[in-house]
Amino acid sequence: MQRKNRFIKGYSGLRALAVIGVILYHFDPNTFIGGYLGVPIFFVLSGYLVTDHILASYEKTGYYDNKRFYLSRLKRLYPQLITLLWASGAYMLMFQQQTLAKFNQIVITNLLNIYNFWQIVNGQSYFERFAGNVSPFTHLWTMSIEGQFYIFWPLIMMVLIKFCKTRYRAFWIVIGFSILSALEMAILYQPNVDTSRIYYGTDTRFFTLGLGAALAFVWPIRHLNPKINRNDWIILDITGAVSLIGMLWLFLSRIMDPQSAFAYRGGMFLFSLFTTILVAIIAHPASHWNQIFTNRIFDWIGSRSYGIYLYQFPVMVFFEAKFTDMANHAVLYRLIELAIILGLAELTYRFIEKPFSKISFESIRIFIAHLKNSEKNAHLRIASGISALILALGTIALIKSPAIKVVNANKSQLAERIKKNRANQEKLNKQLIDKFKSTKKKESKSKIYVEAEQAAKNKPVNKEFEKYGISQVELQLAQKVHVTAIGDSVMAGSSDMLKQLMPNALIDAAVSRQLVPTIGLFDQYKGQGALAENVLIGLGTNGPFSMNDVDHLMKIIGPKRQVFWISIHVPSRQWQGPVNDLIAKASAKYKNLSVIDWYNYSKNHNDWFYGDQTHPNIEGSKYYSSYITKEILKKAKF
Repeated sequence: MQRKNRFIKGYSGLRALAVIGVILYHFDPNTFIGGYLGVPIFFVLSGYLVTDHILASYEKTGYYDNKRFYLSRLKRLYPQLITLLWASGAYMLMFQQQTLAKFNQIVITNLLNIYNFWQIVNGQSYFERFAGNVSPFTHLWTMSIEGQFYIFWPLIMMVLIKFCKTRYRAFWIVIGFSILSALEMAILYQPNVDTSRIYYGTDTRFFTLGLGAALAFVWPIRHLNPKINRNDWIILDITGAVSLIGMLWLFLSRIMDPQSAFAYRGGMFLFSLFTTILVAIIAHPASHWNQIFTNRIFDWIGSRSYGIYLYQFPVMVFFEAKFTDMANHAVLYRLIELAIILGLAELTYRFIEKPFSKISFESIRIFIAHLKNSEKNAHLRIASGISALILALGTIALIKSPAIKVVNANKSQLAERIKKNRANQEKLNKQLIDKFKSTKKKESKSKIYVEAEQAAKNKPVNKEFEKYGISQVELQLAQKVHVTAIGDSVMAGSSDMLKQLMPNALIDAAVSRQLVPTIGLFDQYKGQGALAENVLIGLGTNGPFSMNDVDHLMKIIGPKRQVFWISIHVPSRQWQGPVNDLIAKASAKYKNLSVIDWYNYSKNHNDWFYGDQTHPNIEGSKYYSSYITKEILKKAKF
């Protein structure tokens, strides 16, 4: 029996779960490692509800009003999106002009719903957990994929309905393309390669929308019968529980690390499948899961989930750019950020999202009439004045954006240093790998020390580094020590000086590196015979990790090599303390692992760093490289 489509309140709860997951991931990616999976929840819901709505219209009238659909999407999505872009532009113009670089391109590609493609070519990785110039708009790739779906799906549905004789045939076609999308994601994934292409890609993400859309062909809301026997609703409730448990397990499981293979080779598809099942169960009027997901808190969060999602990332980026001591006040600052996010979501929901979703020419005429009545509607004039100011400043930001070429002088200098050092690394490392393989019997340690003392008197080297706390004898010893050093941008910025002090060091340091996706690199060098007896690790700046990850790495390195791990100095991130504590615990657990305590050595020397208080400047790099070399020599194997 056909029934009129009903509003399913439980979906507000599901949207609440999705946006809570995303925020928790941004707050603490180590604990809520699968929180980014909130995005597939939104996609599955969109696929299901839009497709079900289209099918209902065709079934009832034989026609679907595409024009009306497009207009409703414009009124629903664009006012909030435009507000976010222009308000952010106004803020950046006034307080962070260096972040306006490419802002004009960001705005245009978002309005055209192609920002995810722009991100693939120009943007940063979604999982770059530390960057001085991190974009406040990185999360908007989801809006573009949703926008593309809204534009093209009604047209695709028109073709499916015309050429498919039954719903089930259309169902299997959509399922087939969804599986192809998931397979493409799995095939394109490669270890130690940036995942932006497959994470942002519409083609590799279609399966989340496709699973939801396919569900609508076989589980139409209006045909679901509330009168079923007791055994059937028990089965529905149990199935809903299993799917929710599966979702929560993947939310919290380390196997869903977004830079590991499982996430892309089946993990996201499995999560989307669990989500699709739960969406189906909540839709059924005989299931109790609709009621379970319906409460005032979930209703409030779910109804404002669009605004919460839009504003959460800019708030975090702008807030943390001003309050750079996040490591010392993590809980307090997160609570403040959350209050700002929820406050903005509430204000924009009431004064932008709801009014504009019902806007018409008549409502505009009435609004203008109210504005003219200055005595009774002064608050409207104030709101209109603020809106006009934001519009003006945001437009100025757009115009000024093309002239902003670099972030600032400091970061430009750092970027050039890293780029130059990285090029030299790649060239010199090839020679060192061959040298490592051909190294014959080593000299005795006592002989090396005697030769170093003689050379210190007769043939000094790198004398300019002596004032940075390293002796000439140590500088001589450093010429002979063999090291394999793997690190992130902090090490990359100083790799030239480390190389000058330790010419036999194979240094592989690059921007945005995190521990988990880099573990395979250690294994790769080990397989090439290029993992030296001394291994230097400079990872942790970009995000936290677990002891299990350390155990995995130490198993690859083995107990016979001496390992040195540099503690991190990144006061703007809450994981500074936890990462350094974990490194210390790992040192206590493994006899061959020593901590090079760069954090305590440098924490009272702000003048050693660029403005981000994380990357050593030229003078700081001399202290950094001298200190690390000196510490390695205390326990190094020769």
